[in-house]
Amino acid sequence: MSTAAEAPINNNALTVLSEDEEQFRTAVREFAEGEVRPKVETMEHNSKLDADLIKQCFELGLMAIESPEEYGGAGSSIFNAIIAIEELARVDASVSVFVDVHNTLVTNAFLKWGSTELKKKYMPQLASGRVGAYALSEASSGSDAFALKTKAADKGDHWELNGQKLWITNGNEAEIFIVFATIDADAGYKGITAFIVEKGFAGFTVGKKEDKLGIRASSTTELIFDGCKVPKENVLGEVGKGYKVSIETLNEGRIGIAAQMLGIAQGAYECALKYTAEREQFGSALNSFQAVQFQLAEMAVEIEATRLLVYNAARLKDAGRSFLKEAAVAKLYASRCAEAVASKAIELYGGYGYVKDYPVEKYWRDSKIGSIYEGTSNMQLQTIAKLIMSGK
Repeated sequence: MSTAAEAPINNNALTVLSEDEEQFRTAVREFAEGEVRPKVETMEHNSKLDADLIKQCFELGLMAIESPEEYGGAGSSIFNAIIAIEELARVDASVSVFVDVHNTLVTNAFLKWGSTELKKKYMPQLASGRVGAYALSEASSGSDAFALKTKAADKGDHWELNGQKLWITNGNEAEIFIVFATIDADAGYKGITAFIVEKGFAGFTVGKKEDKLGIRASSTTELIFDGCKVPKENVLGEVGKGYKVSIETLNEGRIGIAAQMLGIAQGAYECALKYTAEREQFGSALNSFQAVQFQLAEMAVEIEATRLLVYNAARLKDAGRSFLKEAAVAKLYASRCAEAVASKAIELYGGYGYVKDYPVEKYWRDSKIGSIYEGTSNMQLQTIAKLIMSGK
């Protein structure tokens, strides 16, 4: 497969990085190129993440970027988290989303909503080797995220969960799950509560893994709760306030998905640059033709615009400023960019782009999920429209 390991790291005006951020990006890129890239084809074929890579992600601190140092983390920023997500996705989107969900959804939820006791118990585990997953979606609860059927009943000394979750990223690897269930269906979204469920809890099983178009090495599974016993202290946040946990966590998660899509676009673009420089037609390299140059230029423009949107949303979050609209805009635009750039890369490769011996068809397949998970493109448009109409 063609690669672009030698491609320069972007460092333009509004995307300029501090020295520490630049060093961190370089370290993640070295890991992605040296350790992840050689295993991409095997992971894709096996539809499974490499176990050694999972271990390395923990050892390198990629699974605890925002976690405070007192819990074994780096005590760093969402910006560094999205740098890692972007760089990993440039090589493999499955490893990228594995790191993304653990950081921007699971760790983020514990940071904001966990009690002191829950943080002390679970965050060191999430930093040192136990994978996290975030379980909100159900068969009848996708964009209508609060139409939950999974129920939680108060049994006095414990909670009992019954129901099923679908489309859960990291389902096979995770040992710690944040699960959303309703304690009162008649209360609507005000009955939703977030629970911390461990893989070994009685009554909890991980179901089938989905056979997907893209991000095939990432496990996307169903979760089954059949009288699952959850300790009373394992409520994340307040009883009946799970909707706030989910909404506010997903806002940060969307920046992570936008970064993943940015990385996919960058990876596909670099492959196209390299291929069009090497491939000859009519006695000249493909990139000597103006028509090809213009297509490469259009791809570069879209990627640069996407990078500005993604980085801006992350900077706002780190600054403690409002970022809801910016996160929605970044995710919407980044998903469109990734799909368009990967598609154009396939066309520039010609027939070779359509076969699995070359990398660009995988970038395109991996890009498609960007317009679907953690809020579809239509839901991002709805969020943006509401904020515009409200004058915000």
